[in-house]
Parts: sequence; C-alpha cells; structure tokens
Amino acid sequence: MRQGEQTAKKYGFTSLPVDVFRLARDLEISVEAMPPSPDIPLPLGVLEAQENNKFAIIYNVSFDKVGIERFSIAHELSHYFLPGHIDTVFADGKYHESRAGFVSNDKYEREADCFAAGLLMPSRLFKNAMRTAGEGLVAIGRLADRCQTSLLATAIRFVQLNDAPIAIVVSTKDRIDYCFMSEELRNLDGIDWIRKNYPLPKNTATFAFNQDADRIRSSDRADGFSDLQDWFGGRRSSEIKEEVIGLGRYGKTLTVLTATDPSDLEEIEEEDRLVESWKARF
Repeated sequence: MRQGEQTAKKYGFTSLPVDVFRLARDLEISVEAMPPSPDIPLPLGVLEAQENNKFAIIYNVSFDKVGIERFSIAHELSHYFLPGHIDTVFADGKYHESRAGFVSNDKYEREADCFAAGLLMPSRLFKNAMRTAGEGLVAIGRLADRCQTSLLATAIRFVQLNDAPIAIVVSTKDRIDYCFMSEELRNLDGIDWIRKNYPLPKNTATFAFNQDADRIRSSDRADGFSDLQDWFGGRRSSEIKEEVIGLGRYGKTLTVLTATDPSDLEEIEEEDRLVESWKARF
C-alpha cells in the first residue's frame, strides 16, 4: 500500500477523494465505461494495451456504485505503476481482465488491490478522516462516502489503521472467505487467527443473516452480540459487537467485529502475562 500512497503524494493529491480520472488523464490513459450487464458483473475492470505504448481502462458500471467503479480504475492503474505487472498481465495478449476487490488469489491482483487502497486512502488523509467518522460500520460507511471507495475496501483500510481491537470478516453462506484484524487484536495472546474457508460460527448474527440470500442481495443489515471465543477461540470469554451487511451482487457478507469493552481484552492480556511469569518461576 505504501507505493499507492507515494503515488498519491507524487501526483499532488492532498485531500479526499483522490481523483483517479484526473490521474489517468495525466498519464494519457483513456478511461471508458463498460456496458452494464444483467448477469454477475465480472470482470470489474479491463486494462488494454494499445499502439504507441498507450493504455486504456474499461470499468464495469453494473454495480451502479461509484466506490466500486473508482476502486476498479485504481486497480487497473496499479498494474501500470507496479514493477513487473505490465509484462505479466499482458503475457498472453493485450487485454487483461481484473478481479478487483480482494477476491483473487493471484499475487499480481492482490498487489494491485493493495496499491489501489493506498492510492485512494492514503494513511495520513484517512486517519484524519477517521477522527470524526465514529465507530464500527457507521464509521466505515461515512469514510466510504468521504473517500468515494467501496464499502469493502474502506472496511479493510479502517481495520488496518485502527488502534482499537477490531476485525472484519467477509463470508459466503456458511464459510469465511477471509478476515482482517487490527494490530491491537492480532497482538492479543491466546486467540487463533481466522483462516480462509473456516466455517462460520453458528451461534452468531452473521450465520443467521447468511441463510437469507435476499438480505445479502438487497444489502440489508443486522446487528448482534457474540463472544470473542466464538470467532477466535482462546481461553477467555469477552463480548463483542457484531455488525453485518450484505454486499449486494457480490453475494457475500461483511461483518465488523468490535470489542464492546476493550478493557476486558486488556485484563485478559494482563492475566496471560501473569500466567507466563508464574510459569517462568516454577
């Protein structure tokens, strides 16, 4: 993400939102909208190599969401900026389809997603906006509006730059696609890191929400409370707030997990340190 942030700084972006259309014009890269499709809208974006070392970006408007469109454009620009990407993505031709949005396992697609997040949400500007955004899913929604970025990309950035014990989980039906944890939560002793394809804990609001595909498609919301152990295992119990929202035509669900009382987690850490110190003595 650092390279994306450096690019935003280099091209003079000092406020949010970062104008990816202006950046493309500065690079003499044409940007066009892809005709909308009633089917599952993939790919989200296309980078095309043209004559005289020129490039074109075609972005998908089927979602009808500005944040997803702008992230797709930033993702294609990432392939232009990142070393080795042009040679790789055009190895089999002059037309590259991208799966932006942290859904691909391909190394170059993941790197492009990270670059795009840094470009659209530079840490200094994003942290300043976080100070007045609030907490949890409400804050993520406000920041997505401020940055004109997708809810999912904003949620990931929100967790990465957050000092509180917080995590986001993206899931499909009864399985976890992936999880991002804040550094504060990652450093908590005695918990397990959620892995790809883990089963969703059944006694959670997310599991119940995912049983209704219509709620996911309509971007409906649900709130609830669960336990730290439900999600991350470990030896101690601590209540966490669960905020759930459907991601529409993605067919996936975004869950924001926030400690209701962060001091509970601090007590757990202190107890773990004491246990370790007793072990060391005896």
